[in-house]
Amino acid sequence: MPLEDDLGAALRRAGDGFTADRDALVNAGEQRGRRLVARRRQAAAAGGSVLALALIATAGAYSGGLLDGAGRAGTVNVASPPTTPAGDDKGPLAGSGAVTAEQMIANLRALLPGGQLTEPVGRGSDDQVPLASGVYDDGKGRAAVSIGLSRVDPDGSQARAMTECGDENLQEYDYCRTEQLADGSRLLLFKGYEYPDRREDTKVWRAVLATRQGFMVELSEWNAPAEKGAPVSRSNPPLTTDQLKTVVTSAVWQPALNDLPAPEPESGQSAPPGSSAALRDREAAVALEELVAGIGIEIPILSKGGEGGHGYVVFDDGKGKSLVQLNVGQGLSGFPGLNQPPLPDGTLVNVKQGPAEKGKGVIEWQVDTLRTDGLRVVVSAFNTANQSGTATREQPALTLDQLKEIALAPGWNRTRN
Repeated sequence: MPLEDDLGAALRRAGDGFTADRDALVNAGEQRGRRLVARRRQAAAAGGSVLALALIATAGAYSGGLLDGAGRAGTVNVASPPTTPAGDDKGPLAGSGAVTAEQMIANLRALLPGGQLTEPVGRGSDDQVPLASGVYDDGKGRAAVSIGLSRVDPDGSQARAMTECGDENLQEYDYCRTEQLADGSRLLLFKGYEYPDRREDTKVWRAVLATRQGFMVELSEWNAPAEKGAPVSRSNPPLTTDQLKTVVTSAVWQPALNDLPAPEPESGQSAPPGSSAALRDREAAVALEELVAGIGIEIPILSKGGEGGHGYVVFDDGKGKSLVQLNVGQGLSGFPGLNQPPLPDGTLVNVKQGPAEKGKGVIEWQVDTLRTDGLRVVVSAFNTANQSGTATREQPALTLDQLKEIALAPGWNRTRN
């Protein structure tokens, strides 16, 4: 049977395993969208922004499949966040509207140290993510600023990931510190770049507060009048780290935070290392580390991490650093055409070797797999530790066969073989 016929038959078999539970897809998408905010930091982006969270968390913005092989989310202009169409359901995480969009803007304006806030845009607590944004001008150059509020599980992975500094092997930044405040809150102070590959000089500085009550406040500022697509207007964003801290810890945000309903506790479905659970039920970072050891890879690991369905390790064999990342999810969306015959059990496999999307001289080897029950496992290896940097070696540290062993391991199946 020709390969194109194999592909058509395999896609039909894979499609037969999918169920169209729309409510489940929307709920899963909302949860995964929030996780993607934290994941952007670990995927060598500048860190998740509340505006990106607001975009992804809108019901229907994510339909349950992988966004793409790198787990990327869309971005929006800071001065013009997306608006919910009139009459749309605000969702179960929205509040009653006790704090209006105008009040959110007024609170931000009052906390800024002088200057003027123009082009203001706000959302009240009748939205899942109340926010205020605009363009701040202290006479030294116009700068975009944005603050967003949300509720999270204080003991969950999102609260932890959003207040941890990213891996310096994957992400370039100038400064990052996490503080433990007297009341048990965690505060992240971050100075980095909007574009990981530094193709433009846009800087983003950020403060993120996560309290023991599950309140999250994130303030971001840029050295340009927009998050993206605008020339820089000053050498640095306007607020110092102390001023960022003052804004996010201000009591003026408490009424809006109190109006948001408490989130469901994170389910903690991931199994600990050494358990008998299938790989699909583990955190991707745990699964990747187990598989690396299981197939006998003895290359020293320089760093490792991840969150939810994304995990990574950075190998260093003395010949240059090499990043390997694993993305696990559900869905056919974005799956490329096959370049290999389907496996006997119906699993679809696509193998890619070539230039990566970012970084000078960076190449990517990737094995993308889709099982008939919809499980998507994507393993990628690079000849650098930072996709947005430059190549540090001629080829990735792992071979294509080793990547296939990881992606096609029997442990991904519903029942261990």
